[in-house]
Amino acid sequence: MTTLEILLADASPAVRDALGKTGRLAEEALRARADEYDRLAAFPRSSFEALFGAGLLGATIPVDAGGLGFGHHRGNTFPLWMMTKLIARADLSLARCWEGHTNSLVLIDALGTPQQKQRWFSGVLERGEIWVGWSGEPSAPKPGERAKFGTAVTATADGWIINGSKAFATSASGATHAILLVNTEGPGGARHSQGSPEGLLMLACDLSDRSISVDTSWWDPVGMRATASHLVRFENTFVSRDCLIGKPGSYLLDQWQTAFVPHYAASFLGAAEAAFDYAVKYVKHQNKVSDPYIQHRIGSMGVNVDTGHLWLHHVAGLWDRGRRDEAALAGIRVRHLVEHLAEQSVHHCIRACGARSLIRPSPVERILRDLTFYLRHDNDDHVLATIGREVLGERHDVSFYKP
Repeated sequence: MTTLEILLADASPAVRDALGKTGRLAEEALRARADEYDRLAAFPRSSFEALFGAGLLGATIPVDAGGLGFGHHRGNTFPLWMMTKLIARADLSLARCWEGHTNSLVLIDALGTPQQKQRWFSGVLERGEIWVGWSGEPSAPKPGERAKFGTAVTATADGWIINGSKAFATSASGATHAILLVNTEGPGGARHSQGSPEGLLMLACDLSDRSISVDTSWWDPVGMRATASHLVRFENTFVSRDCLIGKPGSYLLDQWQTAFVPHYAASFLGAAEAAFDYAVKYVKHQNKVSDPYIQHRIGSMGVNVDTGHLWLHHVAGLWDRGRRDEAALAGIRVRHLVEHLAEQSVHHCIRACGARSLIRPSPVERILRDLTFYLRHDNDDHVLATIGREVLGERHDVSFYKP
């Protein structure tokens, strides 16, 4: 048995069925579409339609509402992360969009009112609606522009009016709804705001609103192109009070980001596993299995993938047992560790397989670009420094790694 088979030995039939469907779909459909979406820098719409058709789009919607009931809030964390890993094996950009969708539904499940859940869950399950969460308001302006990114929020008697912009808005040209993390005390979203935690709101926004526009001219990156993480502008966008999710400040005060940090690692692991699978098949096909240096690299990749699975399973178990503080600390460790395991594995693959692995239609060329770009999502030096501060008994931020 493989390490993953051992970890899933006691999995329920529902979990096995979901992972089986995800794996087959990834191999038969999602992987084949990844290259085209990457070339076009286009949102992977047909891949989401395939996930919807397979009954997987409601992975983090509770079972009694018609979903699969996966995720840390439901005590069923590892299956969700393994679904994400399988999707990332086929298409890392798609996996990032999927993360945003499933994480948004976790927030609605945990913090939404019964009316909100009924309204929005049914949209996902019956119509294939796609969710995402947007916080990004970094202080640096877009090249060529004087204005910085950021939103201004004005309260009204029956809701809020939003003006400004969000950057790195994943799934901007494909999602139907977004949870906007906006701050009443000034720009910055969740990560960059200088205001009090209570100023941060989570507002569910229908992206068909005509006051919302998407600027596609900015998004031309080296990797993760199909995340369609465009610049989104809001011009007097009204959001009603019945679209407020949770209490003001709950995202920061309850440290929700810590639950989503290990999810990044699941995607990184998917990229590592894809490179590993490619390398094993290539080396066997080229009859290079007797080369001791190639054996070293293949062996290292195998250990890296097993290590990633073991760590994710450990962190998932902490969440499922309600050990939140320990899970948060372990989560940043697995996020740091799997980043390096994945990066190392892709480079082992390239060394073992040579330049041919970087020529299309080899998927390794895209995996290298996507992973290199995605790993910049957080500054790993800051992640590691946070781990060090915790070990040394210093103050530390397990959500955004600020000193």
